[in-house]
Amino acid sequence: MRFSRRAPAAVAAAALLTTGLAGCTSDDGAADTVNRVVIGADLASGSAVDTAYARALALRVEQLNASGVLGKTQLTLRIVDNRSDPTTSLRNIAALGDDTTVAAVITGYCSECVIGAAKTINDKHVPTIALAPADRVTTPLAERKYVFKLGPNSGDSSAALVSAMKQAGVKKVGVLYADDVYGRGAETAFRAEAAKAATIQLTPSVAVKPTATDITQAVGTLADAVPDALVFLIGPDQAGLAATSAKAADFRGRMYFDAASAGDLFIPQQAAAATESATMVFTQTLAIDDVIATTPAKATRKQWFRDYTSRYGTYSGVASLAADAVDLIGDAVVRVGKDRDALRNEIETAQLDGLSGSIRITPDNHSGLMPQALTLLVARSGRWRLAS
Repeated sequence: MRFSRRAPAAVAAAALLTTGLAGCTSDDGAADTVNRVVIGADLASGSAVDTAYARALALRVEQLNASGVLGKTQLTLRIVDNRSDPTTSLRNIAALGDDTTVAAVITGYCSECVIGAAKTINDKHVPTIALAPADRVTTPLAERKYVFKLGPNSGDSSAALVSAMKQAGVKKVGVLYADDVYGRGAETAFRAEAAKAATIQLTPSVAVKPTATDITQAVGTLADAVPDALVFLIGPDQAGLAATSAKAADFRGRMYFDAASAGDLFIPQQAAAATESATMVFTQTLAIDDVIATTPAKATRKQWFRDYTSRYGTYSGVASLAADAVDLIGDAVVRVGKDRDALRNEIETAQLDGLSGSIRITPDNHSGLMPQALTLLVARSGRWRLAS
């Protein structure tokens, strides 16, 4: 869910999106010995999620360049603003694809943007890692040869939600979903999972525009059916609205959010009370400070949490996905250089114990985040905690 406490960090992140950012590079005297690799990032300056992505990309590029793991290679981040508009995004990605210095591209929350640019991405042979939530980002696979996805899949998120509801004894469920490519796909996936659980009955689902700022009537319609639970398949900007609208409708049942609702660790003050005890599916990274560092991977995730929080004054769960995208590209560059086709082939078989969790990409599955990376979180006292 969205929240911002420190204006300087927010302004700095917005500047990344409006002006672009060159990642840390070596000094001019050593310029001729450095192999510079450009990563393009197609993000939206008006998106809270993409702001978190921009922050994470900048920080991770800086960290990799400073770490020495890339050898003589230095990454440079070039951010372009798509304003959440598929036409603008297509133009941006085409320009990045035409630039031979750009080795790979990372795209943000806009699912329609990367889907609309899929043919151009393939035609220009530019390996692209999408951070958008829709499953269609990587399907059909034949049309997404150069597109990969990092982020929870709707089927995996729905399976976790249905399992949680069965354990809680939920029988009757109302579903609110975003009327876009992500939301429609998520609603279909949730219905399919719920159908496997013979004990769960679904009321008619209600769709809302993803840009709607008043969803009171839609949530009220669902609450009127007096379900045991409401499921919200919406983005983080609407998550708080959904919770407050449910409380306004005197809904007294359980509330569940799928992974696309994940945003900041802290819940906006105006929605904190309404969201109390709500359940959300996401990775442990949103509540990594609750995790004991019993493995090197967990210790690395906790360090990332501290680094991001120290730099920006808050933490966003989605930040780890962007950092993992940089790691995937950086690791591939170390192995095969910056040839795009070689990079694509390397990413297509990547395995990474990432900051978000286990990542496995195969020629048959370009969506890399493993189902076991997902866990249940619960809202307590204005922030997300690991569910006990």
